[in-house]
Amino acid sequence: MTMNENIGTVDRALRVAVGLSLIAATLLGLVGQWAWIGVVPLLTGTIKFCPLYRAVGITTNSD
Repeated sequence: MTMNENIGTVDRALRVAVGLSLIAATLLGLVGQWAWIGVVPLLTGTIKFCPLYRAVGITTNSD
């Protein structure tokens, strides 16, 4: 099973921004520990691959 990129530029930017925002909010004590879930969109945005997208046959990558 290869990890073909399935996340496009806009999707990637949003994932990284949301992930970083959630992690920062947790570190600043603005929200609870649940916001560490921000690691997921940050990671998927960084590697340009979403396993859930693959499972349901979605891609936002136009390349």
